[in-house]
Amino acid sequence: VLAEVIQGNPIKLAAQNIHWEDHGPYTGEISALQVRDAGGRYVLIGHSERRQYFGEGYDQVNQKIHAASRHQLCPVVCLGETLAEREAQRTLDIIEEQMSKGLAGIRPDRLENFLIAYEPVWAIGTGKTVTPQEASEVHRYIRQKVSDLFGPSAGAKVRVLYGGSVTANNASPFLNEPEVDGLLVGGASLEFEEFSEIVKCAARRRL
Repeated sequence: VLAEVIQGNPIKLAAQNIHWEDHGPYTGEISALQVRDAGGRYVLIGHSERRQYFGEGYDQVNQKIHAASRHQLCPVVCLGETLAEREAQRTLDIIEEQMSKGLAGIRPDRLENFLIAYEPVWAIGTGKTVTPQEASEVHRYIRQKVSDLFGPSAGAKVRVLYGGSVTANNASPFLNEPEVDGLLVGGASLEFEEFSEIVKCAARRRL
């Protein structure tokens, strides 16, 4: 029903999670096939809360990415470091590990349609955030790693989002960074006025 309501406008339907199998005894899960049949076009994969609370590791993330790609869903692949990893100056090492293992076996031509979201775990729901310049540096690194792993064409076309305590107050500074292609909005999306302002910021940037 929701897919029918939004038909004909730029809004696309997304899922917060999928299982990597198309069928099977996985009570409480939803498959990529079901999301696609319901009109979904995007799916979050590897979100920090899935990793933290449900124990999702690299293998599960990789299988979910393959399942999404197999059924023509656009994966929004989430990457990011914890506070301890950041303080140990391991941010880029963690990003590289998450990318190389999570994206293993993906065809380069399919990766061009993926979204990659940098979400520093320590900033989610805490009110803390990296500076737009710091986020841009990580985004540049992500794009370079995509080029290294899958070729310059994929690196040039992949879209990299920022997610980590995004609000109406900080949306514009992040969107003004050339390396930031969009935002992955969390708690702020639950507040109509707040989310509306973020959408307006993105519209002015013509994302």
